[in-house]
Amino acid sequence: MATKRPTSEAVLGSSTTVRGRITGDVDLTIEGSVSGDVLVTGAVVIAEGGSVAGDALEASSVDVGGALAADVSCDGAVTVRAGASLRGKVRAASLRIDEGASVSADLDCEFELPAELR
Repeated sequence: MATKRPTSEAVLGSSTTVRGRITGDVDLTIEGSVSGDVLVTGAVVIAEGGSVAGDALEASSVDVGGALAADVSCDGAVTVRAGASLRGKVRAASLRIDEGASVSADLDCEFELPAELR
């Protein structure tokens, strides 16, 4: 994955539907729907009501407030908010799942389990 810093910010509005691959050196907020891969160097925010369905999502960090169905690869954190959903494989430095989120994923994260789960 590229380590370039994003050069701009982009927003896909709630009335926007994209079919195909999105790439770029951007921080990206998705309020609409994407059917395809998202490969960006910056952060990706999937807003409440937004969705991504594809094979891959690569970003520096991912914040899911809507629906994400893709294999995720990022150098930073993946956050899944209450009411959001995530399906796929996740490779990330950390994963945060808020109460009320729905996650069905294979995880490739290095973290220490709390004592009660060991």
